[in-house]
Amino acid sequence: MPHFPTDILIAGQWRRGAGEPLDTVDPATGRVLATLHSASAEEVAEAAEAAAAAAADPAWRDLLPHLRARLLHRIADLTEEAADELSALQTADTGKTLAETRALALSAAGTFRYMAAVLETAEESLTPARGPYLTMSVYEPIGVVGAINPWNSPIASDAQKIAPALAAGNAVLLKPAAWTPLVSLALGRLITRALEEFRLPTALLSVLPGSGRIVGDAVVRHPLVARIGFTGGTGTGRSIAEAAAGKLIPASLELGGKSPTIVRADADVEQALAGVLFGIFSSSGQSCIAGSRLFVARELYDSFVGELVERVRKLRVGPGTDPATQVGPLVHHRHRDAVAAYVDLARAEGARVLCGGSAPQGEQYREGAYYLPTVLDGLPNTSRTCQEEIFGPVLVALPYDDEDDLVRQANDSVYGLACGIWTRDARSAWRLARRIDAGTVWINTYKQFSASTPFSGWKDSGLGTEKGRDAIRAYQRQKSLYWGTSDSPLPWAN
Repeated sequence: MPHFPTDILIAGQWRRGAGEPLDTVDPATGRVLATLHSASAEEVAEAAEAAAAAAADPAWRDLLPHLRARLLHRIADLTEEAADELSALQTADTGKTLAETRALALSAAGTFRYMAAVLETAEESLTPARGPYLTMSVYEPIGVVGAINPWNSPIASDAQKIAPALAAGNAVLLKPAAWTPLVSLALGRLITRALEEFRLPTALLSVLPGSGRIVGDAVVRHPLVARIGFTGGTGTGRSIAEAAAGKLIPASLELGGKSPTIVRADADVEQALAGVLFGIFSSSGQSCIAGSRLFVARELYDSFVGELVERVRKLRVGPGTDPATQVGPLVHHRHRDAVAAYVDLARAEGARVLCGGSAPQGEQYREGAYYLPTVLDGLPNTSRTCQEEIFGPVLVALPYDDEDDLVRQANDSVYGLACGIWTRDARSAWRLARRIDAGTVWINTYKQFSASTPFSGWKDSGLGTEKGRDAIRAYQRQKSLYWGTSDSPLPWAN
């Protein structure tokens, strides 16, 4: 059983928060894992002031890039060494399977390592001169960064913001989701240890659990916070964008999705079936890039959906600690109820429930936040069920007639986060991938990620980009330098 932390990290110090109490609950059993106290608005202000001082400390401010890279490598090492503990914490807090949470912990370590490599090789530029001067473009830290993350994959989301922000030379205020703070606090302890080993200010990172209403708002609105990185719901993202605009600071927003996954008539059916199942039902559907709208060529529709339903019925539902589990509980009982309400809405809209559509029966499920993997059809793409993000193990299947019909329906969404295409025809895949409104398109695969490949959302799915070589630059400010090379004075006064 992992140790459940109850102190939070404020301005480099571990202590009990002064905010409201916060229960973290095991969604598989309903048992309270730990009660900690969230940060107060005053503690957010304390953390921001300490972060600004830490960012300006010569020990950090003047640290050369290759030495900052050494720090990131050390954080990666510590994360890898603690992967089992981090995995157990995240499974306890989120209900995800141990296989998934271990992969997420290793992914976080890989993100720190990749950003270290980018930092080692990042170049500033000597730009073409257009007069008697030498011109250069250089990059400097922004200062204090606010990072606000969701509950579905906390450690991976944390690394995607903390690693480039530290690589860029900033300090970070991290606000994890109120439902799942434990693994973020554990990661904070590892980062603090690395900072201490390098004799750097520990106030470079604070981990401030609490509600968005109090802690998140205090982070966003504090005058010393000069950049926001947010992952979460579109409504909250809009509010953060408005606050950032009022402060004239940059913000990156990774928001919701209602991603189409497309099965063409020429698809490898076995590959497509496995990919569709993984795309929506892994993580219990609690993923912004989940392939929640399934479009199948009409001539293949009945046979494909029929076989899919048979396989969905065989998926193993259970606690994340059971190695046999494929679909774990949802993160919280309130969220499970929200997913169930969407299925009730689908029924009211005229959907056929082909499988699932309820919580599983049995004593082992009675106290947990479980919901059966569900497949619906019979709805038009214009229905609320097809348009709104459910964020659970619910798939809506729709037939399409031709490519123009497919593209029209797939793009008929306020979201534009991801898409999957299953086909043997490379030319068709290329053409479709370019016509679909989405920041990421997978072809004959799904939900694969690389720290080296940019990730972004279109339309209501977000603003800005994470990952890739440019991730560090997004947490820096660009400065131009002009070096005069002429011995003659400027001529205007002569």
